[in-house]
Order: sequence, then C-alpha cells, then structure tokens
Amino acid sequence: MNDNSLLAICEQISALDLKLLSLLAKRRTLDLARSKINSQCPIGYKTREHDLLERLMAEGQKLKLDSFYVTRMFQMITEDPVLMQQATLQSNLNHSVDHSARIAFLGPEGSYSHLAAKQYGARYFNHVVECGCHKFIDIAQLVETGQAEYGILPIENSSSGSINEVYDLLQHTHLSLVGEVTIPIDHCLLANSKLRLDQIETIYSHPQPFQQCSQFLTNFPQWNIEYCESTASAMEKVAQLNCSTAAALGGGQGGAIYGLQVLKHNLANQQKNITRFIVLARNAIEVIEQVPAKTMMIMAIRQKSHALVKALLVLRTHAIVMTQLKSRPIPDKPCKEMFYIDVKANLRSVQMQKALQEIQRLTCSLKILGCYPSQNIV
Repeated sequence: MNDNSLLAICEQISALDLKLLSLLAKRRTLDLARSKINSQCPIGYKTREHDLLERLMAEGQKLKLDSFYVTRMFQMITEDPVLMQQATLQSNLNHSVDHSARIAFLGPEGSYSHLAAKQYGARYFNHVVECGCHKFIDIAQLVETGQAEYGILPIENSSSGSINEVYDLLQHTHLSLVGEVTIPIDHCLLANSKLRLDQIETIYSHPQPFQQCSQFLTNFPQWNIEYCESTASAMEKVAQLNCSTAAALGGGQGGAIYGLQVLKHNLANQQKNITRFIVLARNAIEVIEQVPAKTMMIMAIRQKSHALVKALLVLRTHAIVMTQLKSRPIPDKPCKEMFYIDVKANLRSVQMQKALQEIQRLTCSLKILGCYPSQNIV
C-alpha cells in the first residue's frame, strides 16, 4: 500500500468519525425528558435498554462486529442521554436556575477527581469554575463556607474498596449528598520519555493507585515508592523533574496535560476498575419519582443482641434493596461503630418513610446523609 492509498483511507475514517459525532449530537437533542415528564414514564427503563442491546448485538453479529464491542459502545451512548434527562428533571423539581457552579475536587488539573468534577459539571451546568484542593477536608470546608457550591469526593473503588477517610468525614459534616459519579479508571505508567521499565528508579502517585496496582508493582521491588496528594500532583512532579528515572502512576488523560508519555496501560489488579464519587452540597435535594434514587444514612446501633440484624430486616420487610453496608469506628468510643447504609429508595417514598420510623426505634442515632439520583441506570 502506497502513501496515497493510506492517506485516502485515513481521510475516509476521519469523515466517518465526523458523521458519528453529528449523529450523536442529533441523538442527544431529541427531547425525551419533556415527554417523560408528561407521560410519567420512568427514566432509565432497564427492560427497554436490555432489549435495545439485544437487538443491537444481533445486528452487530450480521455485520461481523464483536458483541462485547457493541455492548460497551452502546452502553456509553445510551447512558449519556438518560443522565441528561435526569439532570433536566432534577433541575425542574429543585428549581435550579443557576447555569454555572463552583466545584471543589481533590488535586490539580488532570486528577481522577478533576475528571469526575468535569463530568458532573457538564451534565448540570453550562459553565464550571474548578477548585482544586489538597485534602478531602479542604473540599468539605470550601462547600461549607460557600466558596464552592459542590464538592466531589471519591468514596469507593472496585479494586481497593472503600476510602475510609471520606466515610469518616461524612460523620462530621452538615453537608448533604446530592449526587454520584462513576468513572472507569485506567491506571497507566507515565514518564517524560519512552523509558524501559528497568530504567525507572522512583514512582510517584496517590496511595490509592499504589494499592489498586499492587500486583503489578510486586514485579519491581527495586522501585522507590513516593506518595503524593493526588495522581495529578504526582504527574506534575514527574514533569517538573524531567529526569529519565522517574515515573508516575495515573490516568492517560491527565498525563497528556503534563506532556507525559504512557509506558504501560491497565495496571490495576482488576481489569474492570471503577471509582465511585459522591457529590456534596450545603442543601439537600428532592429526587423526582421518575428518576432511580438512592438514600444514604448513618446509624449507631443500641448494644443489644441482633440489633443490626433487626434494623436490616426492616429494610427487607419494606422491600428496600440495600446496595452497601459499611462500618466505621466511633471516635472516642472504643469497640463502638457507626454503620453506613446505601439503599435503592427515594427518601420521599411511603415505604422509605415507614422503614425510617421503625429503624429510628432500634438505633441510638440516625442521620440521613442525602437522597440523590442513581447513576446506575442501565
């Protein structure tokens, strides 16, 4: 194949890419949200999405397209307008008229928290002022003092589990949980130039990526591990050092911001590595009934036999699905714990209100952290 033929193929691919973008933009503009308000149809109707993917996979096979490729692509495509519909309905319900917002997140530009903040901001606002912070407590304080309207905090990862520092922070803040964002994490090894792995002497990152990539790191016991406040600050440090023996562990998108090159992709212990972020604000919100909702609460159980089991059975009695149960110690009270519970339920629902009344009688304390739209819609 000569250069002219190769150039012609590249031009055809570019033209098709532009057509795809145009079609995706057209798909997004179809105003399903207004129709669903009038018809009271639920947002994120899973049966319809499942049937759609089944049909698309069948058509893809006729076109010799891999089913996994078709599924992964169309899950992203169908998720986008559904989340946009949720945002529209939520804005109408909570009378949100602001077109801009200040969002606080961990790390400088390029961190995973920064990407989560951009994703949330793009969904709800026309303009976002980004506020990078050094610590989780700084994020909460910016929102509490009104210097930011929203704070984005990572709370759990599918590989390394819960982020205890964030759970502990929720015990002591008056902020409300108003949303969630989940993003896929692709930890990469990043450097200023194309190094061989045996040339690396020091690797920089936040403690979480080191934990999530522990299996890969065991192959290189000679590397010095240096902890940073965020993946972005690690990438920034490696870029500033500009030496041939330093590397960072972080995201490829963030690495590109700092001019770093990817040496190796997909380093997490689990191939499907996802981080869930929560969104905090000063005021609680209501979630419209058409939108799948979650509610998070903290409770302290009375020191009685089977007290926790009895509280959880209340949820079962009212057909409320629990998605997470997390325990954390109570400060200054040895051997006593707080329990964080996430459920698939709207705080305004009759079932949830009845369940809370019963749970209240079984607990020493009960705090509702917030009711918020669920991002798990397909």
